[in-house]
Amino acid sequence: MPFALWFVVAGLLLTLMALAKTTLARLPLSTAQLYLLVGLGIGPLGIGLLVIDPIDEAGTLEVLTEIAVILSLFAAGLKLRTPLSDGRWRLPLRLATVSMTLTVFGIAALAYFGLGIPWGAAVLLGAVLAPTDPVLASDVQIEDPDDTDRLRFSLTGEAGFNDGAAFPFVMLGLGLLGLHDLGEGFTTWILKDVVWAVLGGIAVGAGLGTAVGRLVVHLRRAHKEAVGSDDFLALGLVALSYGVALLIGTYAFLAAFAAGLALRNEERRETGDEPADDVEAMAHEGEDEEVAVDEHSAPAYMASAVLGFAEQFERIGAVTLVVLVGALLHRAVWTVEMLWFVPAVLLVIRPLAVWVGLLGSPTTGLQRELIAWFGVRGIGSVYYLMFAETHGLNDGFSDLLLGLVLVTITTSIVVHGLSVTPVMEWYAGRARVQERLARKREARAED
Repeated sequence: MPFALWFVVAGLLLTLMALAKTTLARLPLSTAQLYLLVGLGIGPLGIGLLVIDPIDEAGTLEVLTEIAVILSLFAAGLKLRTPLSDGRWRLPLRLATVSMTLTVFGIAALAYFGLGIPWGAAVLLGAVLAPTDPVLASDVQIEDPDDTDRLRFSLTGEAGFNDGAAFPFVMLGLGLLGLHDLGEGFTTWILKDVVWAVLGGIAVGAGLGTAVGRLVVHLRRAHKEAVGSDDFLALGLVALSYGVALLIGTYAFLAAFAAGLALRNEERRETGDEPADDVEAMAHEGEDEEVAVDEHSAPAYMASAVLGFAEQFERIGAVTLVVLVGALLHRAVWTVEMLWFVPAVLLVIRPLAVWVGLLGSPTTGLQRELIAWFGVRGIGSVYYLMFAETHGLNDGFSDLLLGLVLVTITTSIVVHGLSVTPVMEWYAGRARVQERLARKREARAED
C-alpha cells in the first residue's frame, strides 16, 4: 500500500468519524462497528490495501495493542473517583478475581473437551478471551468521575483490573505448553507470576501516580509551574509506571491502571467529595490558565485535563486497532465449531461466572444480567495472543487460536455494539424513573 494512500485512508476515516459521531449516537450502532467494516473493506476480504500476516507481524501487533490498552487502562483509572473505602469496589474486584478465574477455566474446559485442544493451549485460550476490554467498553463505562452507578462502575473497574489479572493465566498456559517456567509444584508461578507480579504492579502504579500528582499540584500552587503540560504529564506517567513495572518483573497493565487511579485519588484527597462542575468543564475545554494554578481548583483541573488527553489517545488507538482486526479476519476459518463455541463463551460461561462472582452482592438482578451481557471482548485479547506468539506459541495451535479469538472479538463488537445504545438508554431512563419515585416517597414521608 503506497505511503501517501495511508494518509488518505486515515484522513477519510477520521473525518467520517467526526462527522458521523452525533448520528451514530442516535442509532443502535457503535463506532467500533464502523471501524471493523473499514478494516474489512481495505483488508484482503475487500480491496486488499491492508494485508498483514498476524503470525509474521506478531511483534508489531503486540506493541500496537499494548500501547492502546495501557492508555485505556490509565484513562479507566482516572474515571474512577469513588473512595477506595467505598463498598462498591468489592464488585469489580470480585469480577476480576472470582469471575475471571471461572471464565478462564470455563473456556479452557470448553476448548479441551469440545475442540480437543491440549490443556496448555486451552488454558491460554481461556486467559486470552476472559478479560473484558477497556478500549471498546467505553460506552458501558461510567460517564463522569462522580458516576457511582453500580452497573457502570463495576464494568469500568472490571475492565481496569482484569487486563492485568489475566496475565497469570497467560503465563500458566505458556508454562503448561513448556514455554515458561512454572517451578516445582507451580511454586514459581504462584510466587512470581501471581503474588509478586500482581501486587508489585499495583504498588508501582499507585506510588508513582500519587508522587507525580502531589508534585505537579505543589508546583502549580506554590510556584505557578508545570502549567499547560497535561499531555506530557499523561504520557510521562503512563510510560514511567509501565517501564518501572516491567523492569522489576511485575504486571505493567495493572501499574498503568493503578497510576490513573492514584492520580484521581490524589485529586479527590485535595478537593474533597464534591469537585466543582465548572472546574471540570473548564479543564476539558482548556479555558483560563488561572484555574490550573488556583489553590482550590488546581487538582481537579489537572486530573480532568489529563483524563481528556488520555481519552483522545484512547479513541485514536481504538480506530487503529479495530481496523486492523477487520483486516485480519481473512485469517479466521469459520468452522462448525465456531457456531457453538462463541455463543457458549458469551452467553453461558460469562453469565455463569458473573452470577457466581456476584453472589450476595448489593447489585440488583437486572444489574447482574447487564454486567453479564456487556462482557465486551476486544483489543486486550489480541494483545495477549500476540504476546503468546512472540513467546514461542508459533506452532500448530496458532491458526486455530487466532481464528477463535478473531471471531469472538468480531461477534462481540457486532452484538454488543447493536445492543449498547438502546439497552443503556433504557437502563438510564429506568434509573431516572426510580429516582423520581424515591424522591416522591421521601417527600410524602416528610409530610
